[in-house]
Amino acid sequence: MITRSLEKYGIACTLDLVEGSMTVKTTRKTYDPASILNARDLIKLLSRSVPAPQAVKILEDDVAADIVKIRNLVRNKERFIKRRQRILGPNGTTLKALELLTQTYILVQGNTVAAMGPFRGLKEVRRVVEDCMNNVHPIYHIKELMIKRELMKDPELATENWERFLPHFKKRNLSTRRKPLKVTDKSKKVYTPFPPPREKSKVDLQIESGEYFLGKRAKERAARERREEGQRERKAEKKREREKDFVPPKDDVLRKEKKRKRKVEDGKEMKKKIKRVDEAEES
Repeated sequence: MITRSLEKYGIACTLDLVEGSMTVKTTRKTYDPASILNARDLIKLLSRSVPAPQAVKILEDDVAADIVKIRNLVRNKERFIKRRQRILGPNGTTLKALELLTQTYILVQGNTVAAMGPFRGLKEVRRVVEDCMNNVHPIYHIKELMIKRELMKDPELATENWERFLPHFKKRNLSTRRKPLKVTDKSKKVYTPFPPPREKSKVDLQIESGEYFLGKRAKERAARERREEGQRERKAEKKREREKDFVPPKDDVLRKEKKRKRKVEDGKEMKKKIKRVDEAEES
């Protein structure tokens, strides 16, 4: 199939199954000098697992190919796999939407993304893929492409700027370093050439307490005793908190209350005496 397709453009093709190589070259029947470049792109697409019926379309005039290398854009392998999966989307829906909006064929294979289609669509695909690897979700570009597609249908907006119609998404990740809430002590300390002592591990603490050398049952018994002791302490603390309400007041408080009562009583007696004197004078 590939040989027959190349023969139409006057390109000879030889396939070496022993070495696993494929060679293309021009013949005297070649009438288009750019067809050898298309044949080179055909080999690239076949090496990236593009199906042969689809890869043969690269020989047409209005179809170009672009292979985006994405592995070197992300260092962490797990992060790379997650971001590559974003290009595909759930059940390949994101990839299908990109193909429809850019009018291209996209294949995500291994460490590369192969795309076929018109030049304008390939440019958009490369931008979306590289931004996706830089942690920008493809759905933002898909929304932008859908708006542009609708704006292209209106001839009145052909000469206008479309920036006011396109969405502007703010970056949510912090560009500056987060300032700590608690500022550590920055006072000058005495210089010592020796490093600070290493923190003791769990095993070191067990060796110091002697728990490391105990048997399994002894360890369980010691752990149970520590747990019971903690429970007793918490129980005693709760009991003290409950008994606070029932603690009798101190003597000072009682004395103050007695003084206050005496003052009130003395005030009442004085009022009564004044009242009696006034009644006596009136009579």
